[in-house]
Amino acid sequence: MKIQLSDHFTYGRLIRFTIPSIAMMIFISIYGVVDGFFVSNFAGKTPFSAVNLIMPFLMIVATVGFMFGTGGTALVAKTLGEGEREKANQYFSLFVYVTFALGVVFSLLGILFLRPVASLLGAEGELLENCVVYGRIILAALPFHVLQLLFQSFFIAAEKPHLGLVVTISAGLANMLLDAVLVIFLPQEYKLAGAAIATAISQFVGGVIPLFYFFRKNSSILRLGKTFFAGKAIVKACTNGSSEFMSNVSMSVVGMLYNIQLFKYAGEDGVAAYGVMMYVSMIFAAAFIGYSIGVAPVISFHHGAKNEEELKGLLRRSMRMIGAFGVGMVIAAECSALPLAKIFVGYDAGLMELTISGFKIFALSFFFMGFAIFSSGFFTALNDGLTSALISFLRTLVFQVAAVMLLPLLWGIHGVWISIVVAEIMAVVISVIFLLIKRKKYHY
Repeated sequence: MKIQLSDHFTYGRLIRFTIPSIAMMIFISIYGVVDGFFVSNFAGKTPFSAVNLIMPFLMIVATVGFMFGTGGTALVAKTLGEGEREKANQYFSLFVYVTFALGVVFSLLGILFLRPVASLLGAEGELLENCVVYGRIILAALPFHVLQLLFQSFFIAAEKPHLGLVVTISAGLANMLLDAVLVIFLPQEYKLAGAAIATAISQFVGGVIPLFYFFRKNSSILRLGKTFFAGKAIVKACTNGSSEFMSNVSMSVVGMLYNIQLFKYAGEDGVAAYGVMMYVSMIFAAAFIGYSIGVAPVISFHHGAKNEEELKGLLRRSMRMIGAFGVGMVIAAECSALPLAKIFVGYDAGLMELTISGFKIFALSFFFMGFAIFSSGFFTALNDGLTSALISFLRTLVFQVAAVMLLPLLWGIHGVWISIVVAEIMAVVISVIFLLIKRKKYHY
């Protein structure tokens, strides 16, 4: 049975509608983990550290895709809820074209500043050269990567979340298969480049397939075509998506700061251990992000249709499910610390011990992060980009920076892992405050 944005959403319907986006984000995370596995085990510890060191910068230049994806989807879904389908399609087309153009610009700028950024992060010698090799290849595919991120949200607004999942799986399988071929069988000096090429090709696949789908006549409610320049719509999409933009930029900046702190307290091993945790945490966080992306167009539609009772139900059911997810994730993470460390860094006993001890502390954050992620996404869906951005800004930058700068002074390397948990707890508190303050305005 087809589920439409205008439907009443029970727990069962919510789960069925959001499962494709949850699976999509988890799958994206898994093929990122596979990427890390091949680099760590076949290219070596230094190339693995290089990938983890430069990755935050690469994530920053890709954030335009998240911004227009989540922010643009909120506006398009709200416009659909208001009954203006043609206008919604014009907005959709505009956001796709603008995102691709910005992807080209950011790709060129990223390649230009890659080496000095890597040097600023502390890379030198072989580590620096590895950062440059990997980063240049990834940045070359950036215009298609930002489209891939954009379409993840718009497939849901088009009432075709399962197609988004199919595209993601296709891109992920391409990455994994090419990793297995290029990283394993290429000479040692080309293994890191092989991993980057595998990722770049998968991003091309993930960006081009949706273009063909939406340009052709299709059964969805969205289609690419002629548009008009609407400055206000672009600003609104940027405002709506500013939380996702802020969140990704902040996480990348904080990731750089964590790497600097870990270099200080544990050297290259600290960066490698943090890299393992980041790869794994992406899988756990992906469930929350996927749910928030999946439910956002539903929230936007009912907000546009002024269906207050449905909004109240969506918020209540979402919070309960996120709490249940969080408990399960903490248990799963604590039980999987040892086997995951063995998979990634089992070749180095000291590094493996550091990874296990850090991950057991880090894993406690999974119970709290879902509430803040959803709260930020909830306000984005309500077209309240400012509130959403404030939650993201405080969660991913202010709280994290304060914690990672102060707590290591008390507890050394353990303070780095504890800081993540403390920052997520503070983010939950601020999310609850905003939800209470805005309750009367949005009637949820």
